[in-house]
Amino acid sequence: TRDGSALITSHSLSTRLNIVCVGLSPDGSLAILIDEEGAALLVSLIGKCVIHHSYFHKPVHSVSFSPDGKKFVITKDNVALMYHAPGRTREFNAFVLDKTYYGPYDETTCIDWTDDSKCFAVGSKDMSTWVFGAERWANLIYYSLGGHKDIIVACFFEENSLDLYTISQDAALCVWQCDTELDGLKPMPPKDAARERNAAKNDEEFLEEPKGEEIHGKANPNERETRDKVKYSRVAKYFFNKEGDFNNLTSAAYHKKTHLLVTGFASGIFHLHELPEFNLIHSLSISDQRIASISINCTGDWIAFGCSGLGQLLVWEWQSESYVLKQQGHFNSMVSLAYSPDGQYIVTGGEDGKVSGVILLKYELKYRNFRTFTSPRPSQFSCLAVDSSGEIVSAGSQDSFEIFIWSMQSGRLLDVLSGHEGPISSLSFNPMKCVLASGSWDKTVKLWDMLDSWRTKETLILNSDVLVVAFRPDGKELAVAALNGQITFWDHENAVQTGSIEGRHDLQMGRKELDKITAKQAAKGKSFTTLCYSADGQSILAGGLSKFVCIYNVKEQILMKKFEISCNFSLDAMEEYLDRRKMTEFGSMALIDEGAGGEDGVAIPLPGVKTGDMSYRHFKPEIRVTCLRFSPTGRSWAATTTEGLLIYSLDSGLIFDPFELDIDVTPSNIRKTLHQKEYTMAIIMAFKLNEKKLIQEVIEAVPSNEVDVVCSSLPDLYVEKVLEFLASAFEISCHLEFYLIWAHKLLMLHGQKLKTRSVKLLPVIQFLQKSIQRHFEDVSKLCEWNIYNIKYALAVSQQRGMKRLAEETSVDEEDLDSDSDYLIHMLKGLG
Repeated sequence: TRDGSALITSHSLSTRLNIVCVGLSPDGSLAILIDEEGAALLVSLIGKCVIHHSYFHKPVHSVSFSPDGKKFVITKDNVALMYHAPGRTREFNAFVLDKTYYGPYDETTCIDWTDDSKCFAVGSKDMSTWVFGAERWANLIYYSLGGHKDIIVACFFEENSLDLYTISQDAALCVWQCDTELDGLKPMPPKDAARERNAAKNDEEFLEEPKGEEIHGKANPNERETRDKVKYSRVAKYFFNKEGDFNNLTSAAYHKKTHLLVTGFASGIFHLHELPEFNLIHSLSISDQRIASISINCTGDWIAFGCSGLGQLLVWEWQSESYVLKQQGHFNSMVSLAYSPDGQYIVTGGEDGKVSGVILLKYELKYRNFRTFTSPRPSQFSCLAVDSSGEIVSAGSQDSFEIFIWSMQSGRLLDVLSGHEGPISSLSFNPMKCVLASGSWDKTVKLWDMLDSWRTKETLILNSDVLVVAFRPDGKELAVAALNGQITFWDHENAVQTGSIEGRHDLQMGRKELDKITAKQAAKGKSFTTLCYSADGQSILAGGLSKFVCIYNVKEQILMKKFEISCNFSLDAMEEYLDRRKMTEFGSMALIDEGAGGEDGVAIPLPGVKTGDMSYRHFKPEIRVTCLRFSPTGRSWAATTTEGLLIYSLDSGLIFDPFELDIDVTPSNIRKTLHQKEYTMAIIMAFKLNEKKLIQEVIEAVPSNEVDVVCSSLPDLYVEKVLEFLASAFEISCHLEFYLIWAHKLLMLHGQKLKTRSVKLLPVIQFLQKSIQRHFEDVSKLCEWNIYNIKYALAVSQQRGMKRLAEETSVDEEDLDSDSDYLIHMLKGLG
């Protein structure tokens, strides 16, 4: 991806720069990730770890494994390099160069292999396609194909054949037929092969590092060199844009078994053709943006399209002409986010003017605009806040210095609050009281009392412009971040400052390419722009124009940890010192916009610009954190950054994290203890090993009539761990009643002891409460629906005269209502 990260199953791996090429082995066990400068990572998809680092010294255009998984080819400049792919045996050097292929005069663009891995084809910007033998065949070492008038976008071999399709950027398709089958490739005679191996060996004696065998192709070989060799002939040439409706062809994919060719264009249109007859199946448009990438699944039923301009991903089932997945993120920077009350949803807002929903359990989210709030006169809103009841909406103005208050239900403007002498920078409602805090560039924070006609309750004076305000979850403390880099904490009831944190040095600002001053000097003008308390109120998150997010202990006022949100040096302001190789006596080379017309090519950025000049040819987005939010459960927090939406969580199911582990705690011993019906000991041992599936197996093996005894014998330390497990198990388990019994017994037996540690256990209890509440609402709706259906069935049967059948089979409505009320009452009690 362009953010320098790649999602590999459930793990994320990062490179130093933007990732431009990804190669996947046929068995799905290995992947090669290559960044903009040619640095490569060999990743094990089984162990979810980096196996090997390599550097190709120049940008790589494409990478592809052979179908048998024994070789892989990368293309850079006008060269194709074939390497031995790492096997299952231990190897000292994972990337061993086998052969180097020369032939194209310009940069290479694409690769495709034959099904038996004997040959591969390489497309080039010089409008030629080259077929190379993976081994030195007597009748095929290299072959050059022309016939195009533009850059080669893709080339594909036919199934079990040397026949080839080549596609160029001007939307032309050439069909090439080979006079030889794959089985007709002849091995080179042993004498010739030995002679060439010796020549290659002699050449490598003078080299520090073996560079493999070199094969130099000729575009126009003489008659002697082509005698008894494989020959290609062009049998057809087709054009996609006969009527001139389409512009540049940008991507293509071919499914060999179904002979399905999919092509994408810069206009957002894609075609489906059946080859070799070139029969058009579909021609549709998915957007007005360039289709950057296409991929077909192994069965040929689903087609995936990627549009980089919109950040759009679509999966289309072409036979039924329906979308399997239609996902679009923000194509510009995210600036805000919010969690839903149950922590299952995240909504983000971006500079592209869109609001996107991220559901942490499944992909769907449809909303419509049901209310629009307007001000009496045109105003530029700079901040927004909604009270905890969801009844009051407030927005701060940047130009009139006023705060507007609306009713959520009616959309009516309730009041306009005046008093600030500068732009309103931040608003926050007290979650426990009817108080609104507003921060402004006039170096004040005002507290407005909602119940007292919105009068100013207090005015807090600071030493610098206020950028953001945030209330603690219990509403007893207010945090304020100012332009001088300080975070101050206030007892807002008494208008007394209780503490402060000097956080400017913790930001560790980097130096931008166009900065004229050092990072240390630039940091003096930097500050935190977003704050968020943790669920228990003991910690606070802070972020700003930096690659770090800081978490502080509020009571001790010390830095607890810094999270580095990115290591991608393709972003601006990542390095503290500029690369001296890019510095000249006149300044940084980044100041020169290559190809610019006026002002001698020197780019002069406008003061105050945050996102850069989009017309600049070498635009680099600046690393920054725009919004931070803790999950209501306290188990995770999220950040909107230049890299996108990042979620950090305490729940890591695939990480082995043992607790008080000793040599006797093994899965076999745990199951043996469970078989002996020593349930308490088995649970303790399972939590020591801390494997989630094993914990679930042990807890669900406890008979329901034994839960009371087991809960009473659990040590206090493991009571907390069982509650934490129950909270997460409610999200995925179908054993609702069983886990409700566990939660009920634990809280009844250990409630008093847990109350003494309520501050520490608050996130776990909130998580458990929200999970039970969600199930209660679902079951209540189901019960009400069943009651309604049974009543309806009774009424219909009575109307049809089926009195006898109704007396024998129906359930008394009063008994049914009482049973349903009892079930709902029980769930409410447990909730």
